[in-house]
Amino acid sequence: MSFRIPLSSLVAVTLCAQTRPPVWKWDIAGIDATVKQVRAGRDLTPKRWPNNGKVAVALSFDMDAETGFLRSGNLSAQPLSRGEYGPRVGVPRLLKVLERYNVPVSFFIPAVSGQLHPEAVDAILAAKQKHEIGVHGWVHERIADLSADEERSLTRRAFDWWTQRLGHKPAGIRTPSWDFTNETLAIIRELGFLYDSSLMGDDRPYEIMAQGKPTGLVELPVEWILDDYTYYSYDRPSSAYHRMGDNDVYEIYKAEFDKAYEEGTLFLLTMHPFVTGHRSRVAALERLVSYMRSKPGVWFATHEQVARASAAQLPKTR
Repeated sequence: MSFRIPLSSLVAVTLCAQTRPPVWKWDIAGIDATVKQVRAGRDLTPKRWPNNGKVAVALSFDMDAETGFLRSGNLSAQPLSRGEYGPRVGVPRLLKVLERYNVPVSFFIPAVSGQLHPEAVDAILAAKQKHEIGVHGWVHERIADLSADEERSLTRRAFDWWTQRLGHKPAGIRTPSWDFTNETLAIIRELGFLYDSSLMGDDRPYEIMAQGKPTGLVELPVEWILDDYTYYSYDRPSSAYHRMGDNDVYEIYKAEFDKAYEEGTLFLLTMHPFVTGHRSRVAALERLVSYMRSKPGVWFATHEQVARASAAQLPKTR
């Protein structure tokens, strides 16, 4: 199923950066068609989460390793070593904390990262918490720069590799850098994923709508304020270092969790082993997990578990 806009529409011109008119020259039909290509549908929060949970906590780690630098052509040893830190040091350190608190999480791993670091994948799969591994592209490619065929081929390649590595089909996908092209939703549906975790239409799990029609696909939404890289990013070429204190980051996460707890919905946090895997940041994460565990009715779950509980809210027949 394709979601390309018909050439008869003004929106079709937007697919060509060289010829598209500025948005204020579009008619409302063209704007409406654009925003409705992929849209948030019904809220899928259950009245009560499994295990009589009041709130679902879904922690996730994107183990990009070296791929974030490789895809940018940043091939020197220094940045690549920064990526290596994640699976080499961050993952083992994080797994110890997760075991201590008996918290299952989801890892989203580019297929190339999985092949470069099989020992990290083995450790994740061997954990007694039964962590989940989801698709995160082939080499953390910038899908916005790819043709539709290239995006489909690389996503399929990653899906097939992880299916073989895991011994079963992965349930979910998080697109690299949370990018979403005109073809992404069709590709996700073709591969039969249960859920996506790349969009930002809500704080709660929701059903994705395609051109105004329900898809049955669960979205577990992400947010930049719930991503560790937002607070700890360092870009050497521009000397930009947006360093926040660990306590400041903790307070933001805590406030988000407290409101999710009050609302009885979902707290989803995106982290990276080469970012949060450092000692002071692991300490802050452990403090957060300890705080959340002190509250009654907190259900710690993988993204797949949250998605299945959310999918149960979909209409049985349409």
